[in-house]
Amino acid sequence: MEDIHYISSNILTIRTLQEILDCAKIGLSEEARANIVNCRDYLDNKMQQEQNPIYGINTGFGSLCDVKIPSDQLSDLQQNLMKSHACGTGDIVPEQIVRLMLILKIKSLSYGNSGVQLQTVERLVDFFNNDILPVVYEQGSLGASGDLSPLAHLTLPLIGEGEVYFEGFRQPASKVLQKFGWEPIRLKSKEGLALLNGTQFMSAYGCYILMKTKKLSYLADLIGAISLEGFDGRIEPFNELIHFVRPHKGQIVTAQFFNDILQGSELISQEKQHVQDPYSFRCIPQVHGASKDAIDYVDRVFKTEINSVTDNPNIFYKEDVIVSGGNFHGQPLAISLDFLSIALAELGSISERRTYQLISGLRGLPAFLVSNPGLNSGLMIPQYTAASIVSQNKQLATPSSVDSIVSSNGQEDHVSMGANAATKALKVVKNLERILAIELLNAAQAIDFRRPLRSSEFIEAFLNAYRQEVSFVEKDRVLHYDIEKTIAFLDSFQIDLED
Repeated sequence: MEDIHYISSNILTIRTLQEILDCAKIGLSEEARANIVNCRDYLDNKMQQEQNPIYGINTGFGSLCDVKIPSDQLSDLQQNLMKSHACGTGDIVPEQIVRLMLILKIKSLSYGNSGVQLQTVERLVDFFNNDILPVVYEQGSLGASGDLSPLAHLTLPLIGEGEVYFEGFRQPASKVLQKFGWEPIRLKSKEGLALLNGTQFMSAYGCYILMKTKKLSYLADLIGAISLEGFDGRIEPFNELIHFVRPHKGQIVTAQFFNDILQGSELISQEKQHVQDPYSFRCIPQVHGASKDAIDYVDRVFKTEINSVTDNPNIFYKEDVIVSGGNFHGQPLAISLDFLSIALAELGSISERRTYQLISGLRGLPAFLVSNPGLNSGLMIPQYTAASIVSQNKQLATPSSVDSIVSSNGQEDHVSMGANAATKALKVVKNLERILAIELLNAAQAIDFRRPLRSSEFIEAFLNAYRQEVSFVEKDRVLHYDIEKTIAFLDSFQIDLED
């Protein structure tokens, strides 16, 4: 029997989303179905009685909000909205992020504040469960009136327009609808706006990034510990006493991790010839810890967002109120994604500094971590690669959220640029993984020059697994392949996502 996750008022978390992506299909709970039906019935009744303009329901959109639309054209209004807003461009959004967009859009519509038909939401569920993935483009959203263009592409297949990936091929949505015997949805009043307004593009990127980020934060600690061992570093900077007198949570957690992971190590316990380590080792708790605290903050923001209603206007059928507001504005996400990019860029920055120290010919290690340096360049140039990626991350970490460009004839005069913050944050994540891979390549090499001394049981097991994929560098070889194998090794490493 297939595992089905029923969308309800229960809180979605990053872990829940990961579990759904891994193995589950989705369905609408009875609660969600009732919410959707009750809201739509209310709106249908309201439209029969109401002659005054209600934004987005019987008016135009954006700066055309004062244009009243006759009742017999309301369906055309919504269809036209979907088509006109599907003007995305650039790279295609990764499939896992499209899956997340579908889940999050269904979740937001399930509260019964959006006025959509039940069959509309059920069709989105069908898309997810049958792995029918709309073709969505990265560029086109200002992150303010919702992610208009990306969400238009996400939901165009509902009306038989646009393209989808299905059974390994990119093809017209109309062809796939015919294969399943599905008629295109005939949108009712408000539906197009409900589908296009919302923050599901930014939210999906943020959730996907958080799934990656929690793992990379762990790996930054683990690889940092291996580098500390390879550099013959000191354990004293991780003493809990100094962290309890500056009790930032991330700092304390990081120091405790190092004490735990290095327990029983011969390398860390041997007598040292030096009094202090460079900051890139000595200040790991403070730097990694600050990034952990930033990640925790961003996680809380996204947990709130993915359990929210973010289209406009919002319908409160129990209160007999329809309110046009701004829940689609992505500023909370834009700032959080920028914050996350900065935090991750710093994990990469300090990682590259540790790599630099390891190849510098210090503390009994050969220059560039290779025997016979001179004839061999060893690991000289991977540090160049890491430095170039770190520099790019600094550029990518420049905030998007402080930018704004007026749109829609001045009606939408402040936008979040959260979509740009989202797409570049994903690039920072991928870059961080490459930087950490280069540090691991160097740290493992340094450890081998410390033999026969051994590190802790866990680190030795980790290094043993790594050495099955990437061997010790005896003499110069094409290191691109070692870096790629290291990235693949880290990508295959599994950790449990905590809520």
